[in-house]
Amino acid sequence: MTLHLQRRAALLAAVSASTLFAAGAATAQSTTPSTDVDEVVVTGTRVQGRSRLDTLVPVDVVTSEALQQRGTTELASQLATAIPSISFPRPSLTDGTDSVRPATLRGQGPDQTLVLVNGVRRHVSAQVNTNGTVGRGSAPVDLNAIPSSALDRVEVLRDGASAQYGSDAIAGVINLRLRQASSGGGATATYGAYVTSIDLPNAGKTDITDGEQVTVSGWQGFALGGDGFLTVSAEYRDRAYSNRADVNPTASPQRITGRFGDPESTDWSLYANAGKPLAAGWEAYGWAGYQERSALSAASYRNPATQASQSVTEIYPNGYLPLIGVDTQDLTVNGGVRGEAGGFDVDVSLGYGRNAIDYSVHNTVNASYGANSKTDFYAGAVTYDQLVFGVDASRAYELGLASPLNLAFGLEARRESYEIEAGEDQSWDRGPVAGKASASQGYSGFAPSNAVSEDRSNVGVYVDVEGELIEKFTASAALRYENYSDFGDTLTGKLAGRYDFNPHLALRGAISTGFRAPSLQQQYFTQTSITIVAPATPGGATTFTESGTFPSNSAVGRALGGTDLEPEESVNYSLGAVWRRGGFELTIDAYQINVDDRIILSGLLTGSRTAAVGTNARIIADLLDSVPGGATSARFFINGVDTETRGLDIVGRYRWLSDDIGRFDFTVASNFNRLEVTRYPTSSTFSSVAILPTEVDLFDRRERVRFERGTPRWKTNLQTDWTYQSVGVTARTTFYGDTLNAGTPVDGSGDVHTGVRAVIDLEGRYTLSNGVTLSLGADNLLDNYPQQTPTAFLGTTGGAPWSSFSPFGFNGRFVYGRVSVKW
Repeated sequence: MTLHLQRRAALLAAVSASTLFAAGAATAQSTTPSTDVDEVVVTGTRVQGRSRLDTLVPVDVVTSEALQQRGTTELASQLATAIPSISFPRPSLTDGTDSVRPATLRGQGPDQTLVLVNGVRRHVSAQVNTNGTVGRGSAPVDLNAIPSSALDRVEVLRDGASAQYGSDAIAGVINLRLRQASSGGGATATYGAYVTSIDLPNAGKTDITDGEQVTVSGWQGFALGGDGFLTVSAEYRDRAYSNRADVNPTASPQRITGRFGDPESTDWSLYANAGKPLAAGWEAYGWAGYQERSALSAASYRNPATQASQSVTEIYPNGYLPLIGVDTQDLTVNGGVRGEAGGFDVDVSLGYGRNAIDYSVHNTVNASYGANSKTDFYAGAVTYDQLVFGVDASRAYELGLASPLNLAFGLEARRESYEIEAGEDQSWDRGPVAGKASASQGYSGFAPSNAVSEDRSNVGVYVDVEGELIEKFTASAALRYENYSDFGDTLTGKLAGRYDFNPHLALRGAISTGFRAPSLQQQYFTQTSITIVAPATPGGATTFTESGTFPSNSAVGRALGGTDLEPEESVNYSLGAVWRRGGFELTIDAYQINVDDRIILSGLLTGSRTAAVGTNARIIADLLDSVPGGATSARFFINGVDTETRGLDIVGRYRWLSDDIGRFDFTVASNFNRLEVTRYPTSSTFSSVAILPTEVDLFDRRERVRFERGTPRWKTNLQTDWTYQSVGVTARTTFYGDTLNAGTPVDGSGDVHTGVRAVIDLEGRYTLSNGVTLSLGADNLLDNYPQQTPTAFLGTTGGAPWSSFSPFGFNGRFVYGRVSVKW
C-alpha cells in the first residue's frame, strides 16, 4: 500500500476509534442505551437462558443480518471478517484446496475446530489439503457448503470444549443455528466484481475488472398445523474466475499464461428446518440440506521450453495451462425428538452427513502417451460420510446452593467411512513414450492401488454439571469418555468458573483437556504417481514404481517407520473479564493452548538404487525395495509435532440510540495470537530409518514457519453501524498483522511476507417505502494488496505474484450492489 493510502487508512481508523470512545462517554441526557445487548446462547453451556455475557467462557454471536452486510456471500469469509480470531486465506495453485478452502480459529489447525449445526456435529469434507497451504494435512468442515441465508445466527465458542462435545474441539466450536420461522420470508440478489489496479514487475500498471459474482438467495417460513414451523432456504451463486498472474517473459509472444486467483465456481444449495409439537409436551424436529458445487481452478502453466518432460508439442506447441475440476455434492439430514421424561429434559437425535468430490483435469496431457494422449481426464473421487446418534438429558436439582445445579449427561455414537475411487487409466498410468512424465499433468489421477474403502465407529459418554455454587460464583465441570474402534480410548475433562463482583464486572476462567482423533482421511489417503527407476546394475531392466503419499500403516509406510496414528492431545487455559454498563460492554480473554502429537504430513523420503552404499538415498531405497511393488519415495501422516499457543481476545462494543440522529453500534475487536512449535519429528523418530547417516528433517523450516506464521499474529476490527429511519451505513477497518511464507533456502532469503495491512469496507443501504432495501458497497475500498513476492522468487512464468497466506486474499477492491426484501 502506498504512503498516501496508508495515511488514509490510519485516518479512518483513528476516526472510528475516537468515535467509539466518544460514544462511550456520552451522557444519559443525550442518549438512550439499547437494552438488547444480551443474546441467549446454547453453545458451551447446557443451562437454558444463559446469555453470551453470562457464559463461563467467551462466546461470539453473529446474526444472519450482520453476516450479509458485506460483499462476500461465502460463509467462511463472512465469519473471518466478523470475528478476528477466525482466519480464512484464499490460496491459489493448490489443487482441490482452491475450491474447498479451510478456515482456522486462534491459529490452530482447520480440523481442530468443531462445527455443529443446531448443536449436532457436522460432517467434514472429503478433501485432504496436501499442498503448501495453511492447514496442510487437514480435512476440515467445508463452511462454504452452508449458505448464510439459511442461518439465524452463528455462535463461536472460543475455548477448548472436547469434554463437552468430543473430538476436534481443541480451538473451539462453531455452532450454526438455522432459521426457525413459521411465516414471513425474504429474498436477496447480489452482484459484484473486482475492480482493481495492480502494478506487476512484467505487466506494469494494469486495470482489471474480473471475478464477477451473482448470488440469489431466499427463505420462506411455513406453518405446520397451528403450532409447527418449516423454514425453507435456497441459494444460487455463480462466480467467474479472477486472475492476478503476471506476464510470462519466457512465452512467445510474451503474455499472461497463468491463472492466480479465485476459481471459477457455480453452486446451488437448498436447506429446510422444521419443528412440530407432539403429545405430552414432546416435540419432533429435523433439518436437511444439500449443495452442489462445480469449480474450475488452474494448476501451474507448462512451458514447453522449461518443462519438456511434461509437454507434448504435437498437442500444445506453445505450452498449456491445466485446469482442475472439483465437483462437490454435500448432503446433511438430521431428525429427532425432545421432551420431558422422568423429570429430565431429553433429546434423542439421528443424523447423516455425506461429502463427495469428483476430480477432473482439463486442457492437459499425459505426456508419456505422446500425441495419443487425451486432453481431458476423470481423475477419481473421494467420499466421506458419517452417521451420528445422540441422546442428551438434563435436569436442575435444588441442593441448597445459590441456584439449582444443572446436571446433564448423554451418549453419542458415530460411524464414519471414507472411500477413494480410481480415475480412468490415462489419468494415472505410464504410457510408452520414454523420458516423459506419467499421469495427467496438473493433478494426477487416483490409481487402482490408491482405492480404499474404510470405516470406523466410536461411542462417547459425558457428564456435565453447572450452577451457582455460592452467591456470585458459578462453576461447571465436564467429563467425557470415548472409545474408537481404530485407536482405543480417550478421557477428557473441563473445569470452568465465573465470579460476578457486581452486575457490571465479572471474572471468568477455565482449564480443560482435549483431543482430536486422527481422521480417516489422514489414516488412509493415498495418491501416487508412477516413476521410472533406473536399473540397479549396468544392463539391467528399467522398472516403474510409485511415488507420493501413502498411509502410515501401509506396507510402504511401515517400511519407513510409519505407525498407527494416535489422537492429538491438548490442554487449554483461559482467564478473562467481562464489563458491561448500559449500552457498553467489554470482554478480555487470555488463553494458552498446548497441543501434543499433532498430526502432520511428513517430508518426502526419497531413495535411489544407484546411490552409494551407506548413503541416505541408498538405505531408503533398500527399505522400499523390501516392500512388494516397491516405491522410489514416500511421505505419510505422522504424529510428532508439539505446539504452544498464547493469545488475547479483546472485544469492545457500544450501542447508542439517539432520537435525533439514529442508532449507532460501535465495535472494536482484536485477537493477538502467537503459536510456537516446541517439538517436531526427524528421521530418528522412527526406528527403521534411525540408521540413516545424515538425519532427515521430516518437518523442515518451511513447514514450521507455516504453522507459526501462516496466519497473522494479530488482527483488529473497527466497525461502525449506523441506522436512521430508512438509511443505514456500515464502515469497517480491519488491520492484519504480517504472515510469512518460508522459502526453500534455510537462511530465510527466500521468505515472502504479506506485511501489515489495513483493509477498509464500506456499505450504504436505503429501504424504500415498499420494504425493498438497496445496498451499494465496496470490500477493500482502497484497493489494498499484500506485499508482492520478490522478483527473484517469482518464478520463470510470473504465475504467483503474491503469497497464498494473505489473510484477506490478493484480488483487490470488490464493488457490489444488493437488492433485498422481507415480507
